[in-house]
Amino acid sequence: IYMAKRSVQNNSVKIILDSLQPHFPQYDLLKKALHQFRERYAYHQWDTLPVSYTDTIAFKQELASRLLLSGDLDSAGMNDDNKIKSIIKKFQLEHHLYPDGVAGKKTVQELNLSKSYRLQQIGANMERWRHFPDSLPARYLLVNLPAYELQLWDKDTLRIDSRIIVGAPKTRTPELNSNITNFIMYPYWRVPMSIVAKEILPAIKRDTSYLRRKNFEVIDRYNNAVDPATINWKKYNKNYFPFVLQQSEGLDNSLGILKFNFMNKYSVYLHDTNARNLFANSYRALSHGCVRVKEWQKLMYYLTKDDTVRNPVDSLQAWMSRKQKRQVNLAHRLPIYIRYFTCDVKDGKLNFYEDIYEEDKKMIQQMYGAE
Repeated sequence: IYMAKRSVQNNSVKIILDSLQPHFPQYDLLKKALHQFRERYAYHQWDTLPVSYTDTIAFKQELASRLLLSGDLDSAGMNDDNKIKSIIKKFQLEHHLYPDGVAGKKTVQELNLSKSYRLQQIGANMERWRHFPDSLPARYLLVNLPAYELQLWDKDTLRIDSRIIVGAPKTRTPELNSNITNFIMYPYWRVPMSIVAKEILPAIKRDTSYLRRKNFEVIDRYNNAVDPATINWKKYNKNYFPFVLQQSEGLDNSLGILKFNFMNKYSVYLHDTNARNLFANSYRALSHGCVRVKEWQKLMYYLTKDDTVRNPVDSLQAWMSRKQKRQVNLAHRLPIYIRYFTCDVKDGKLNFYEDIYEEDKKMIQQMYGAE
């Protein structure tokens, strides 16, 4: 009470309140972007479009009207297909959608989000920064799930910026804090029972050659390899499966060449992949929960750059060229934060990302109530 009275007397209430806000650059940038967004669309309100895209004159007119209402298109361009396509392409880039200039389903869904929803979305992401640790270590990894992005920060400098693939909505990648302690070259993959039950066992029952084609070994309870042809697969199900399916190391392995380990109760990790072509996709919520990293090799070298005595670069290269399975323990643990931010500011531009796990809807409901 005494402090409150003194604050009022000294006109320092704002200073005290400001001191309680998060001291992260992104928080300040989002705060500024919130005001800019509100000013930009102060006199704009738009209608929703039909979600199903149809290449008709009526739909094109509705789309042009939507862009006119938001101030993205002027009346002179209402019938200019090329101009409209260019505006849609710009919108798709800002919202990290496939930039084909066509107002397909995902693009229309983003166009249909109202001005008030966008303002609430920015506010929700500012709130997420409020729940971040008060201070960050000098060096850390930040994984942003909706942005499909991994960043390695070292003394406020971005050292690695990598595309990633994250868990599908049905098999989400969890938010967590941990520390990377080691990585394994040419790891084998022991398939979680949830994946065995839902995907692999039904495939085996249809065709036992599935195991050979996918390079799986069947391991019994005594840790012995079993010939799949000797097993009556029809008698097993999700409630009774006394085996472990293990995918041998190598380029055919779903984990790829490298796996980064960190303690967590969800049994997730970072890893390479044998389906690297998927990094080119705009939508990359495709995994069973682990995070696939495009720039895994850069991350490997960065993690060991200060430990050249135990893990010199030429040794790492030799182990990889020999396809040698090896665990490399790190001299210094690397903190990792897996988070869910659906908007951020980069190079002065506000970016929105698809709410892949529909967490924004829940948070906005909690913070603001029904729209």
